[in-house]
Amino acid sequence: MTEHVPELLAEFDSISDPKMAAITAKHGDAHSVNLTKLRAIAKRVKKQQPLARELWATEDPNGRLLALLICKPREFERDELNAWLRGANTPKEQDWLVNYVVKKSAFSESLREEWFADADAIVASAGWALTSERVVKRPEGIDEPALLDQIEREMRDALERLQWAMNQTLAEIGIANPELRDRAIDIGERLEVLKDYPTPPNCTSPFAPIWIAEIVRRNEAKA
Repeated sequence: MTEHVPELLAEFDSISDPKMAAITAKHGDAHSVNLTKLRAIAKRVKKQQPLARELWATEDPNGRLLALLICKPREFERDELNAWLRGANTPKEQDWLVNYVVKKSAFSESLREEWFADADAIVASAGWALTSERVVKRPEGIDEPALLDQIEREMRDALERLQWAMNQTLAEIGIANPELRDRAIDIGERLEVLKDYPTPPNCTSPFAPIWIAEIVRRNEAKA
């Protein structure tokens, strides 16, 4: 069965959940279809790059998330990925694009460098997200002390989405680099970013000093 955009949009309407839409709206998102159901549709549709492009062009929130599930990361050109990131309308669109697509593309590093230095805080947050992955997986060539300097200067007053991305990099440096751990914790304690963020039971606080200490504890327990 060949899937077409109008039929998929009609399917979204039929399974749309107003309660889901209300919850996602509180987080700045816009999709109204349960993500488990959306993933089931993606499994049925399978990978289709042309269909993914058509769905993204609709700007429908559910369609865009489906597009990110069925696209083929290696079939994007660099300019296309750049345009998709800059045209992402919600945090989840950006998050899925970065994590499901850009990280698997051939242009991850060059886009990381471009986005990291972008004057637009939303675009820059994508660069920081990719930088966090470099810190964890490929720290060679990453100037971590300079990153800490920048975080120390800018994170407290950064736009929320950029602040979250910078905070993740701060935590990942503290976790991955024992030599910089005390400095990372000190920065987190002084800036107090996300210190009072409500954290559900059995979840780790995003406050960097707590986050660092907990993940280091877990890692040491596994050793």
